Amino acid sequence: MSTQPDRGVDRRAQSRQGPEPARRAMFGLFRWVGDHVKGFYGAVGALLIVGVGVIVACVAVFAALADEVMEGDTLPIDNAVLLWMNRHASPPLTGLALDITALGAGTVVWLLVIVASVFLWVSRHRYSVLLLWVSILGSGLINATMKLFFDRPRPHLFPWRVPYAGLSSFPSGHSMTSMVCYATLAYLITRLVDSRFLRRFTIGLAAVIVVLIGLSRMYLGVHYPTDVLAGFIMGLAWSSFCALMIEGIRYFRHREPMVAVHEQDLEATVADGPADSGEPAEAAADD
Repeated sequence: MSTQPDRGVDRRAQSRQGPEPARRAMFGLFRWVGDHVKGFYGAVGALLIVGVGVIVACVAVFAALADEVMEGDTLPIDNAVLLWMNRHASPPLTGLALDITALGAGTVVWLLVIVASVFLWVSRHRYSVLLLWVSILGSGLINATMKLFFDRPRPHLFPWRVPYAGLSSFPSGHSMTSMVCYATLAYLITRLVDSRFLRRFTIGLAAVIVVLIGLSRMYLGVHYPTDVLAGFIMGLAWSSFCALMIEGIRYFRHREPMVAVHEQDLEATVADGPADSGEPAEAAADD
């Protein structure tokens, strides 16, 4: 009896779940690029152009908001929101806000990234680890650069409820980091579970955590609402760009000249690319 793997079964053809509308659109784009662009580098280059277009669109929205902020047009509503929160402040709410804001702090975020990376690495989801680290490291660099460029002073309408808040106010680092971290983790988790309920629950939980972190920064007095909104916009743009590029590289990697014909770790015999069945085709493990 032959010991060769069954050529009729390619684990890369097993559909990976995720946020359905977004993933259908993404893999529809991949199939369109695959039909019209030849070669690995050409396909990745085409996706890079699309990704840059997404970034430019989000940056345009961000730039419009930043222009209003720098001219001071948003200051009345910014101040009104913070003062309203301050009027409803209480010790229990302050304790809760401090706990929530810690979820977007560097220590917690990096612990989540490290734990998730170890799990993904040992389960052979190497591209997922790459996506997580590129998105988090890039987020920190982008946010620090924008803070230095805009250099907006933090609000001082009432005493801060945190012992320290560094750098400038615009955009909110906690908001951007939490958007990138929890959105990316939610995306990766939804790719690994089959239950539609669990996928929706994961996405909803991530959204609630991100929004609460943004609200906590305003309640604690260290960020204006427009700082938080700007952080959300840029965080969503950056995490979407990273996901698009990493998934695109995975999707078209069979075109890369250096890819081996025999993929023993996937128990596949021919690296002939994802099956074109009209559904998202991905590897059960993405190393």
